[in-house]
Amino acid sequence: MQKYEIMFIVKPDMEEAEIRKTAESMKKVLTDAKAKVVEEKAMGQRELAYEIRKFKTGYYYLLVVEASKEAEQEFNRVARINENLLRHLIVKVED
Repeated sequence: MQKYEIMFIVKPDMEEAEIRKTAESMKKVLTDAKAKVVEEKAMGQRELAYEIRKFKTGYYYLLVVEASKEAEQEFNRVARINENLLRHLIVKVED
């Protein structure tokens, strides 16, 4: 199992409950693939460095997970499809 930091940005134009539901569904993608969530941090709404799809803000979430390569690839695949996410970034953490 490799350690990853995953950050994703959720669109700000939804209800707060729907934003949380989107974040939970992305976390569930990892747990369904047998990844272990070590740390989870909701960073709240922040201003984007540049406009993405006409949005100037977004809700930031950070997950630190221990996952297999397959779990990381599945998260990446689902994140690209999910229309509620503006961006995502997966960084492999070196020990």
